[in-house]
Amino acid sequence: MAVSLRLTRMGSKKKPFFRIVAIDSRKKRDGSYIELIGTYNPLTNENKIKREVALKWLNNGAKPSDTVRELLSKEGILKEFHDAKNKKTKSE
Repeated sequence: MAVSLRLTRMGSKKKPFFRIVAIDSRKKRDGSYIELIGTYNPLTNENKIKREVALKWLNNGAKPSDTVRELLSKEGILKEFHDAKNKKTKSE
């Protein structure tokens, strides 16, 4: 099963609100997800991401969508993931 990290739309008409979720890549956009990772509000550019959960899914091979990749990058989670990955490969 290929897992991806992507957005699920919530909120009402013209007031979007998104959840960042780990979901099977074959599921539809608002389908049932595996785990909730965080939230993103584009109207206020506010996002709350659970760092440990996001790192767990990235280490397990989940592929983030373009938007989620940008959000993780802004939070510094991708840098932490790449540093840990490079540190692991150098020590081997």
